[in-house]
Amino acid sequence: MADAVRSNLPPLALHVPEPKFRPGDTVDFADVEIPAAGAARRPDTAEEPRAYTDLVYTMVRVLDENNQAVGPWDPKLSPETLRRMLRHMATVRAFDERMFRAQRQGKTSFYMKSLGEEAVAVPQAYALDADDMCFPSYRQQGLLIARGCPLVDMMNQIYSNTGDKLQGKQLPIMYSEKRFGFFSISGNLTTQYPQAVGWAMASASKGDTRIAATWCGEGSTAEGDFHSALTFATVYRAPVIFNVVNNQWAISSFSGFAGAEATTFAARAVGYGIAGLRVDGNDALAVYAATQWAAERARTNQGPTLIEHFTYRAEGHSTSDDPSQYRSAGEPTAWPLGDPIRRLKDHLIAIGEWDEERQAAMDKEVADAVKAAQKEAEKNGILGHGLHQPLDTLFDGVFEEMPWHLREQRQQMIDEETESGRPWDRK
Repeated sequence: MADAVRSNLPPLALHVPEPKFRPGDTVDFADVEIPAAGAARRPDTAEEPRAYTDLVYTMVRVLDENNQAVGPWDPKLSPETLRRMLRHMATVRAFDERMFRAQRQGKTSFYMKSLGEEAVAVPQAYALDADDMCFPSYRQQGLLIARGCPLVDMMNQIYSNTGDKLQGKQLPIMYSEKRFGFFSISGNLTTQYPQAVGWAMASASKGDTRIAATWCGEGSTAEGDFHSALTFATVYRAPVIFNVVNNQWAISSFSGFAGAEATTFAARAVGYGIAGLRVDGNDALAVYAATQWAAERARTNQGPTLIEHFTYRAEGHSTSDDPSQYRSAGEPTAWPLGDPIRRLKDHLIAIGEWDEERQAAMDKEVADAVKAAQKEAEKNGILGHGLHQPLDTLFDGVFEEMPWHLREQRQQMIDEETESGRPWDRK
């Protein structure tokens, strides 16, 4: 009966997102809307979020086609600050390249580059206070580098060697650095979002002045933790900055599977009634300005801000990924927002505060410093040469006092290793 009544209706169908370019396709990003630099207005941080919902659909940009800083979002940073920021971004790229090669040489098991995304983490580290707490995802190594974390310590963790303070318990690149306000990275997507909100709520409850910032990729916005975090932050006006790094691709699926075809990721802020910005993620000055604005809102009890960083992952998702299997090889070079390091360099040159000779000299200094750090770290061993931590440390650091069942399991392991004749004891 129902079929007869509805026979005039078309059958239902599902939409399956499909990326525009696949391997072998010619890339044309002409349909990517790039607003003019300086066109987006800068609201007062005390304004109600409903008054500037338009900013989630446009793009905050500062650097124009002539490499000049223009518009109300220009943070007017000193040339010295810009040069230091450029050096840190170059350091991230050199660090990534050397650790990528180390993985290919069998010295470690895994690595993830942030190639093309250096303008996200580094300028944000400059815009935040040093004691603000960061809850990163796995491509924000620029936070650590800009905050002064020794490269040797980062490499020790990547190599899981005797110098690794985490005792080889974390996957390479999943750093944890309390000294630099860098919360432990988790391989489970978006767990850091509710953790950041909880930390921010605790800071506010104690009457502290420190805020929290957290990062995830655009694909992670489909996770339940993302929405739980935004709900809590909305209700309690938690002093937290939500960063969504929209680099267009997850490990093999494009941003459409997280909803990019329907709207922007910054637009998720509108539904929660919180402040939202969409930013040119390859423009270091725009990222700095947006983060500084969001931090001021948080510090003055105006509530959370969601920032979408519109950028592009120029490298594979990780060393376990081959992007040539799912996207066109022409995408990275065709990306219309350019290279973040080159854009900041060209800006400094345009204002007479830099030149190609100094850039080349800096690149060499940075490369030499990274190489020296690698040699120092490798004195502590490399993951490719086997276990570097005493086996019984596997049970350390989980509980303040080890429960009986873990003590039994540890003893069983020690007995089995002793019987086998393999060395296990502490050095």
